[in-house]
Amino acid sequence: MNVLLINGSPHEFGCTYAALRQVADQLEADGVDTTIFHIGKVPVGGCVGCGGCAKTGRCAFGGPVNDAIPLLEKADGVVFGAPVHYAEPAASMLGFMHRLSMAAGQNLRHKPAAVVASARRAGTTTSLDALAKVPQFFEMPLVSATYWPMVHGANNAAAEAAQDAEGMQTMRNLGRNMAWLLRCIAAGKAAGVAVPTAEATSRTSFIR
Repeated sequence: MNVLLINGSPHEFGCTYAALRQVADQLEADGVDTTIFHIGKVPVGGCVGCGGCAKTGRCAFGGPVNDAIPLLEKADGVVFGAPVHYAEPAASMLGFMHRLSMAAGQNLRHKPAAVVASARRAGTTTSLDALAKVPQFFEMPLVSATYWPMVHGANNAAAEAAQDAEGMQTMRNLGRNMAWLLRCIAAGKAAGVAVPTAEATSRTSFIR
């Protein structure tokens, strides 16, 4: 089993990484392989709805989105991590998630997911709500912990985030719950439990 953890911070080894590293360490302690993918420092634009990915399974604009897709294809679970910028998740991470889901949503469906936010002070809970929108759309079981999955530290000060004892504990519990759910899903598959089939999408408009 493998979990892909996506670091949406421009600071590769900052507070968001400290949180994801804690989750990854716990997953590995529970026998689950992990990969931490950094989206990079270059700003990532959002989806423009061009439809190019429908033909190729890759985003027409390339970059870290396409780099992450092969890792996503192999992953059994995903953790999306982002810092809080201006009371909401870093725009690059939201753009990355939207483009990734448009290009490779079939590789997200039904995989357990978790979302993690880091901040100096405030904006974490609203950021978690925003980050959860992609997993909710793709029928991904959302893994929770013993508190909302957030850590606190100033700017890119990973050492400060590491001092957030409750935040780090929450990350470890998140890792334990992710490993447990992955084992439950594997056991279900071995027992012949089929993945649910959703009804065909019925698209409507509010003006009809």
